[in-house]
Amino acid sequence: MSNLKMKEAALIYLDRSGGLQKFIDDCKYYNDSKQSYAVYRFNILINPSDIVELDAELGNHILHEPLKAAQVFQSVCFTAVKTLSLIGQLQTETQINIVLKLTHLPPLRSYSLDLCEFPLDYASQRFYMMQGIVIAMTTVTKYTQGARFLCSDEACPLSKGFQYIRVHVPGATESATVRNDFLCDLCSSSLQEDRKFRVLGDKQIVEIITAKAFHAFQGYSNNQPFRFQSLTIFLRDESVSKMNIGNEYKIIGIPTCVKTSQTAVCIEANSIISCNPKVPSGISDNFRYLLSLTSSSCWKFTAILANIFASQIVPPGTYNLLKLCLLMSLVQTSDRNKELKDCLDILIITSDTLLVDRLLNFSINLVPRGIRHPVSTEIFPTLSRNKYGTGAVSIQAGSALLAKGGICFIGDLASHKKDKLEQLQSVVESRSITVYIPGKKFGDDVNQQMTFPVQCSFWSFVDMDSSSRKNMQKTNTLIGQMDCSLIPANLLEAFGLLINCNESSPCHPLLSTVQHTLKKAIDPEGQLYVASKKFTTDDFEKLLAFAKNLNVEFSLEAERMIHGYYLASRRIRTDSVSGSKLSSSALKYLVSLAEAHARLNLRNKVLKEDALIAVLLFETSLTLKYGATVFCVAPNAVFPFELYDEEYLEQRDIYLTQCQQQLQQFIATYGPGTAIFTSDE
Repeated sequence: MSNLKMKEAALIYLDRSGGLQKFIDDCKYYNDSKQSYAVYRFNILINPSDIVELDAELGNHILHEPLKAAQVFQSVCFTAVKTLSLIGQLQTETQINIVLKLTHLPPLRSYSLDLCEFPLDYASQRFYMMQGIVIAMTTVTKYTQGARFLCSDEACPLSKGFQYIRVHVPGATESATVRNDFLCDLCSSSLQEDRKFRVLGDKQIVEIITAKAFHAFQGYSNNQPFRFQSLTIFLRDESVSKMNIGNEYKIIGIPTCVKTSQTAVCIEANSIISCNPKVPSGISDNFRYLLSLTSSSCWKFTAILANIFASQIVPPGTYNLLKLCLLMSLVQTSDRNKELKDCLDILIITSDTLLVDRLLNFSINLVPRGIRHPVSTEIFPTLSRNKYGTGAVSIQAGSALLAKGGICFIGDLASHKKDKLEQLQSVVESRSITVYIPGKKFGDDVNQQMTFPVQCSFWSFVDMDSSSRKNMQKTNTLIGQMDCSLIPANLLEAFGLLINCNESSPCHPLLSTVQHTLKKAIDPEGQLYVASKKFTTDDFEKLLAFAKNLNVEFSLEAERMIHGYYLASRRIRTDSVSGSKLSSSALKYLVSLAEAHARLNLRNKVLKEDALIAVLLFETSLTLKYGATVFCVAPNAVFPFELYDEEYLEQRDIYLTQCQQQLQQFIATYGPGTAIFTSDE
């Protein structure tokens, strides 16, 4: 009686939810098809809340005994097929394969599978919700959805018909569905598969890790030992290719235990849900007050931010140019699928690699997808054999794809081999990476290739005092040009920003840095400055999280200034021998810099003041690469004075206003519409 009641509830739910009409439509497809089927597969969408409200016992079966619940729906559907004459070829109930697709699970802890908690429950064969980031995936292969077997004894009644049907169930291996040692229940003769009725489906295997494990890639472990392990997800049929490397998903599935060379816990995926990050509500009160105090200027707020940023690593007032660029790159990160133009790559030339390394490592920890690339691993995807013996190739993500929407800090360029640097240059230019899969090597007849978008900003540095550099230094003849002979020319051009970070310059006094280092050695956790107490690391995290989610648009003045500078600079940096020194991506970087400065000011509109900062940073970078031009920008143009108090901020505003006038004059002289341009230009 209990089973009959659940069948009635299942039929009522199908009727109310529209599932019955969908089932009838699917049956029509099968009935109209000229192909003969051993197994008819149907997906039924289940809302657990509605089911539990309709019939608690059926709801409990679905949540805790999904295989038995599927049999209830199987019986209901078979009865519907026979009653309504939906599929003429269908003979037995076992030919119907029901897959229950859940929309969600109850938001209770008992239904959540935390990848950081052990032991994992893989014996109960019920649904769990887990969340993780894809770090590897295989190519798509085939598996057996269902097969028809016949008794080998022709005299046996079961040598005909569709009495022996085997279908895949969650957690089952291929050999559990199809093998040659099955026996007839009636006469004990061996069963033979009728291969022409075998039904194949698509299968893909992905590996995920919890977001909590990401601190393993950030070069920061709080001095505590830790380990993390990936979890394997089996995707089948309509779920195949719905997950992308680097994305975070919620997965509803059934844990199972798979035995390979080692026993591993896997998940048979049922439903996949993309994770939508929470948009932060605002910034700290101290930053809000600071913003109100500096509202009269478009430059003061970001200047103060750069001045006090990372005071745990360097004293306030040092490395301001670098810190401003880092903050601007951080606000161009995204927790969503962002447009490629938002990326802001930074290459730093320095003689103090230790301090710069610490500063960059501190910065990447302020965003969810800040990755410090381990030298022992690969930046870009690599291939390996799938450990589950499915014949598929496993594609491992690499640091760049894991840093999707964030920062990939690859350390010292000198630590990477020439071929890897060439690959890096290609990726920075195209923002994609293509993986070639040789068929012969991995047991396939056909070669394949897969292309992945690379949606992260790259940070790196070069040691200007390395021994190899000292032996290779060349004499520069152009004013302002740096010796970049150790960096491949094409790679140097590909990076949007080149920054000279020299601590012995007036902007980076050695004494304050030495004092800071000694004090931190004595008291590592101490807050040495008032700024560190008022504006904490958490405050900066909230600020960056809020700023990067701002939607900005260009004002007409800012757009004209960016385009005018680009055309004028391209004109004066073009010669008949080497052509233009401005890469095709130069305009993209200028736009990204201007947007970043507006976001860092917590504004929705890009003003001409933001465009000026973008131009000064970009022109400084061009000068380091190729030398100065008629639009001569000082190396410290963005921070011409040390920011001690309000007076110095006012002096900086006056200086930047003068720079803005010089830029407008430069555009008026060399920009579009002037006599120096031909009609084609």
